[in-house]
Amino acid sequence: MIDRPRCAWGDSTPEYAAYHDDEWGVPLRGRDAMFERVSLEAFQSGLSWITILRKRESFRAAFAGFVPELVAGFGDADVARLMADAGIVRNRAKIDATIRNARAILELDRPLDELLWSFAPGPRPRPATMADVPAVTDESKAMAKELKKRGFAFVGPTTCYALMQATGMVDDHVATCWRATSR
Repeated sequence: MIDRPRCAWGDSTPEYAAYHDDEWGVPLRGRDAMFERVSLEAFQSGLSWITILRKRESFRAAFAGFVPELVAGFGDADVARLMADAGIVRNRAKIDATIRNARAILELDRPLDELLWSFAPGPRPRPATMADVPAVTDESKAMAKELKKRGFAFVGPTTCYALMQATGMVDDHVATCWRATSR
């Protein structure tokens, strides 16, 4: 772990430091990559993000690399397999939501990443501290509403805002963070 000033949460574990330094706030595109992030953010709901990070490779294996066509085809035997997989979060509602979301992606009239990025806000002041970072915004509320209208589940405004942060739609690195000063 390189010693550099980070957002406070990014210094707590080596996994967090790597995620903070290499992924969080970095613009992400691509249907499957965005499906993975939507899914992982949903699984994180009510849990610590570190739990999800540590299980990420198991999630990828369990959910066929987050290829929507494959996950959309999951049936009862797959759900039973997933519920027995200690490598992931075994929450039936979240597993069902991931399958449902894969099916919803296949029904979209535009690419998933294009739809999600349409809610990215314009430039705004960089937060001075993590206390200045919102949990929900008007844009995340609008994203959640649109996704639910299109058949998605486990995509509330807070989850959508976390997705926006994770995929670089917003850049919430605090002013003193090396990531903020390197841009």
